[in-house]
Amino acid sequence: MANIRKNISPPETDEMFARISRRYDFLNTVMTAGRHYSWRKKAVDCISTNLVDEKILDIATGTGDFAIALSGKFKTCRVIGLDSVPETLHIATSKTRKKGMAKNLRYVMGDAHHLPFPSEQFKCTTVGFGLRNFFDIKKALREMVRVTHQGGHVITLEIVKLAGSNPIAKIFPVYFKFITPILGTILAGNRAAYRYLPQSVKNFKTADELSEIMEEVGLSKVSYQKLALGTIAIHIGEKSKQGNLPNASHRQSNQSS
Repeated sequence: MANIRKNISPPETDEMFARISRRYDFLNTVMTAGRHYSWRKKAVDCISTNLVDEKILDIATGTGDFAIALSGKFKTCRVIGLDSVPETLHIATSKTRKKGMAKNLRYVMGDAHHLPFPSEQFKCTTVGFGLRNFFDIKKALREMVRVTHQGGHVITLEIVKLAGSNPIAKIFPVYFKFITPILGTILAGNRAAYRYLPQSVKNFKTADELSEIMEEVGLSKVSYQKLALGTIAIHIGEKSKQGNLPNASHRQSNQSS
């Protein structure tokens, strides 16, 4: 498995996110014109609405927005947000307390490649804008599958590489390569961190390629929905029950904003 982060080691990546943690939420809002909130909501809405008293895991939880959205919808469920950067977890914990959601939502330090949980502990496992930062995507996804109940779901929300035939594929990389680092310098005082973002997207997967990886690690009924002119994708797959093989095909739903 190729290292999508090239010469950036796991500790260096954590340090990078630690440095920008205080401005992370603000920059996300500026660079997506606030759309990242609606994208997370769409991902949360992909989950079955009949979850009651279940456990949900959000990995690479960062400053907690995905975990907070999950806990807000599934009020009787216990949600755990996991991340390897203490600075972002501190912000996530503070936001959760301010919202009065600390009873059913807690955060833990951990490595997505070695999740500190027994197998089949969670009804649903999610990751939002974190896959690109993993040293080994397949290993992290296998861990997500391992800790998910049979018949449960794994959901990813991610910026994906556009196929060459998409006209946006020529415009989007230009924005990312030149505009994103400038915004990072002006608003966060950290150009290097926001040079990493376009690099990580360039070396990531298309939506179809990510679907294939999800099937390889044991998920079936894999489908995805594209948002934001195809630059964002929500993938969902079901952990195969014993005796069932992963579905060999995947489908795409209509694009939306």
